[in-house]
Formats: sequence, structure tokens, C-alpha cells
Amino acid sequence: MVALSVLELGRVREGSDRRTALDEARDLGRHAEAHGYRRIWVAEHHNMPTVTTAATALVIQHIAAATTSIRVGAGGIMLPNHAPYVIAEQFGTLATLFPGRIDLGLGRAPGTDQFTLRALRRDPANADRFPNDVMELQAFLGPVQPGQRIEAVPGSGTEVPLWILGSSLFGAHLAAELGLPFGFASHFAPAALDRAIAIYRERFKPSEQLAEPYVLVGANVIAADTDEEARYLATSKQMSFTNLIRGARKLTQPPIDDIDNYWSPQEKAHVSEMLACSVIGGPAAVRDGLHALVARTGADEVMVVSDLFDPAKRLHSFALIAEAAQG
Repeated sequence: MVALSVLELGRVREGSDRRTALDEARDLGRHAEAHGYRRIWVAEHHNMPTVTTAATALVIQHIAAATTSIRVGAGGIMLPNHAPYVIAEQFGTLATLFPGRIDLGLGRAPGTDQFTLRALRRDPANADRFPNDVMELQAFLGPVQPGQRIEAVPGSGTEVPLWILGSSLFGAHLAAELGLPFGFASHFAPAALDRAIAIYRERFKPSEQLAEPYVLVGANVIAADTDEEARYLATSKQMSFTNLIRGARKLTQPPIDDIDNYWSPQEKAHVSEMLACSVIGGPAAVRDGLHALVARTGADEVMVVSDLFDPAKRLHSFALIAEAAQG
């Protein structure tokens, strides 16, 4: 049985709107809970018209308030964009409202462009302080120490579980050093996946939060009743990544019959490299693909991205994926 979770970006579809995207994220949380997914995370991205999860803590609250047992969290908060103290207050509040259900994944990238980084009033050099900021945040979420003059309220004593997220070897080294669970962004940057996991496991140091290494890998999984339909539905994702390469700020598009008429050979090669960690097909293909990914990586958990244009087909995809994971 493959342990599954969900990564949600609150994507806006052509012909839809931002409020609908946020409500669809909430509905996906309910659906994932009903189908046995362990957690649903949302990611911090700024200045992206197709993504509605910039105010990450607020979207987490929207989903958590509509569910009862599934863990809800950030996958992740881009910590260089924020003061650790503010994140401790935000996620301490979430943990107080939804005890035992909040996760806090942390990334080092800005999650946006340099113009938006300036609008956030953040210094690009903040990324260099990421390890220290993680430890500062961890301290604010821990018990108040004698003589401590600054307390996160709510936040102190909540000990919200921290995760280190990344797409390079840096995150693997840091997660191992701090004894934290490690999530690799193989759903869009799979090149260093195997090496990063190996480094993390080799160098892991037990901590109060975690006694043994714990690896989560991201994967694009699109399931349908047939392989042919799944490949058709997957063209929406392929077009989104092609648009990203082109710098085109388009909403999620409906699937098309022939993706080769949309992208150039060079774009196809680039997108295929970015989406190499994908499983697309009917129930049997998805079952085999998930088990092959876990066999390859030894992952403790697979975080599924299943971006489809049609909301009903998207929910059906997640249901089929959950069934396949148990096969």
C-alpha cells in the first residue's frame, strides 16, 4: 500500500474565477479526506494569475475548516519571504484552531520573480539565512524558555511539525542535519531526486521531532478510466508547463487532442524533462507507476499533483489514484 497525500495550487481554469478555484481547493480537501489521503498541502506562489494560494495560511484555514481529520499544511512556505516570528504566529494560530492537523513545509526559493520579491520588501540575500531562520522558527514554536522575552502567541508550545522541502541537494543536507522530514519537488524538478534522497538518508541525524529519515516525493499523477483518456486529460498540464517556459501568463486550459500541435520539439523536450516524474493512465497503469516510483525511491509517502481542467474528472482522478495505491 502506497501512502498518499495531495499538493494543491488552487489553479484558476479558463472560464472560471479565483473564488471558484479556492472553493475547489476546499472541496478537494474533503474529497481527499474521504479517500484516505494523509494530508493536503498548498504552496506559496506570488504574482501568478493561475495560482490562488499566495496567502498560504488563509487557504490552509479555508480547507481545514471544511475537513475534520486530514492533515493540512504548507508545501511550502517560502521562508525567505517572511520573518520567522510571523510564520510562527500564523501557524501557531492554525495549530490552535486545528490541533494535531497542521504541517509546515519550508522552502528556500522565493516562489516568485525578482520584481515581486521587491514588492514583498524582501532582500534576495535572505535565502542565505534559511538554515538559521528554520531554527529560529522552530524555537518560536517550541516551549518558552527561561528568560525568553519574545513569545509567539499563539505559537509557543504548539511544536508544529516542520518539513524541509527542496529540489536540490541543499535541502537534503539541511533536512538531514536538523533531523526533519524531507520533501523533494520531483513533480517539477526531478533531476536530483535519487541523489538527494541518498544524501538525506546517509547523513540523517535523529532529532526530537523525528527518529528516522522520512522521505516524501512529489509526482504528477493523472488517472482516468482508460489510458487514452488520461493522456488526453494530461495535455492541460503539459500546456501549463509549456506556457511557463514561454513566459505566457495563461489560465489552465481545457485538454486538446494533439499536444504536438501546441508545443515545439524543443519545448516538448524541456517539459518532458520537468514532468519526468509522472504517472498517467488507467487504474492498472497508475497502480504500476506508483509502485515503481516507491520501489525506485523507497519513499515513505507520495505527494500527488493531479491538475486537470474538469473539476469532476479531477476528483475522479484522485479517487482512482487512491484505489490504485492500495493494489
